[in-house]
Amino acid sequence: MSAKPDKKPDGKETPKEGGAAPAKKKPPLMLIGAVAGIMVVEGAAVYFVASATGPKSAAAEIQTGHGEEEDHDATIEVPLLEDKFQNMQSGRPFIWDTSIVLKVREKDQEVVVQTLEKKAAEVKEGVSLIFRRAPHTQLVEPGLETLNRQLHAYLNKLVEKDAEGKPRIQRVLIPKCKGFAAD
Repeated sequence: MSAKPDKKPDGKETPKEGGAAPAKKKPPLMLIGAVAGIMVVEGAAVYFVASATGPKSAAAEIQTGHGEEEDHDATIEVPLLEDKFQNMQSGRPFIWDTSIVLKVREKDQEVVVQTLEKKAAEVKEGVSLIFRRAPHTQLVEPGLETLNRQLHAYLNKLVEKDAEGKPRIQRVLIPKCKGFAAD
């Protein structure tokens, strides 16, 4: 018995009993390369389409200076008042040295300034009442959230809404609010 495989009439060899199996074919490198190339091109296309149509980052808006707020409703700061207000809610008299600034849309600046000038005494009285009635815990809040909310609501009542029904005062800023015991 020989260890050579027998040849069939169609040219293929078959191993005899106990003989070694024929050598396996090599994988088709061209096909694997083509599939890998198509996947790389598809990944790049998805990346470019997603980056072109996706949302912009906040950093890009800051650098270009074309955020939505600046395009449609640019805001400016209008000083409201700088004064000292008394508060005795804690049992001890405190004086609060305060500065208040309003953030308004540029198109509403003239109306807001005129209204605040006409009602200057009413504004000062309303703000001082808010400070006098506020519990000490609200006046020492780290972000002055409660005070901001009360002032914002009060001032939006005084200044009428615009033609679209939006409030003219966007935000109340309190850059300075220092309390000193008065006794």
